[in-house]
Amino acid sequence: MRQPAVFFGHGSPMNALGGPYGAAWRALGEAIGKPKGVVMISAHWETRGLGVTAQEKPETIHDFGNFPRELHQMQYPAPGSPALAARVSALTGAVQTQGWGLDHGTWSVLCHVWPEADVPVVQLSLNRELTARQHYDLAKALKPLRDEGIVIAGSGDFVHNLRTWKREDGAEPYAWATGFNEAVKTAFERGNHEALIDWVGLAEDAQLSVPTDEHFLPVLYIAAQQEPGEAVSFFNDRIDGGSISMTGVRIG
Repeated sequence: MRQPAVFFGHGSPMNALGGPYGAAWRALGEAIGKPKGVVMISAHWETRGLGVTAQEKPETIHDFGNFPRELHQMQYPAPGSPALAARVSALTGAVQTQGWGLDHGTWSVLCHVWPEADVPVVQLSLNRELTARQHYDLAKALKPLRDEGIVIAGSGDFVHNLRTWKREDGAEPYAWATGFNEAVKTAFERGNHEALIDWVGLAEDAQLSVPTDEHFLPVLYIAAQQEPGEAVSFFNDRIDGGSISMTGVRIG
């Protein structure tokens, strides 16, 4: 069965412990069922050159500080898949490595999607030597995997500006954050991938929404999977703290 491609707005690592977003992630996992595996592109693994995790038992990486002990002790023992890593390597030229594991961009959402940690997961890195268009073109090489029972997933945020994030619950989103978030959704609905590749011109004040691009680039990996006319839907369509978009996208 052909598997969907999914982008997760992951927000804070604290979402692993609960909060308002887990229910939609759990519902997504129930709707998808158990795929043969997941290839995740996370905002939190940036490299020179392209890498793919290839170990049988990837480490749960706690790549953050100043969070509760409970979060630092949390484990997500999903298996890896050397076979899937080899397939990704053959498709993309990625170097297989055991030097990374599952970072919080991956496990903080997948712990809700597949809480039993029984779906194999490999991560594909963000090669910082590539342009936005090259990331998009690279992502197209992953397309055959969807017909092989593999979910292609990205984890980041449409809008990610920590400097302007407000701690209070229910903080109103900034107008620029809402405008950019809606522009990204519209581009997906129209299949306008050129607008996503050229995200700086996508909406007014785009660079307030994407001051650095590592949280936005995984969006391109999911856009690249979208076929003409293929269904697109959104979940957790909310902006947290005024300037962190939690919006997720499902293709197919």
